[in-house]
Amino acid sequence: MWGTVTAGFAVVSDWLTSIPGSPLISLYLATTLLAGITGSASGGLGIAMETLGKTYFDMGLDPEILHRIAAMASGGFDALPHNGAVITILAVVGLTHKDAYRHIFATAVIAPVIAAIPTIIIASLFY
Repeated sequence: MWGTVTAGFAVVSDWLTSIPGSPLISLYLATTLLAGITGSASGGLGIAMETLGKTYFDMGLDPEILHRIAAMASGGFDALPHNGAVITILAVVGLTHKDAYRHIFATAVIAPVIAAIPTIIIASLFY
């Protein structure tokens, strides 16, 4: 991953891993931001786990919880307008971003982010 060796990535990853509170929150934010930047759930999850997984594991996170929160997080910001699947879906159905993206945003971005909140709270309390 060429971008992960840049000084900018180091600054951002240091900032994300030092967010106060539960490391689950920073794990969620780091993974969803990477998925949004790449426009890909699998890309964001892969980068997050490859570059930050050991850091969060060393913070004491249970590997199962780490994986579940990261997997949920990768499905949030990945559906931003530059996502390949969003562009393809809109092209196939003959709609523009202006016509239909608000519906995609509500179901593929807002709903997963809201669904993650109780999961993070419960995981923080029990793990």
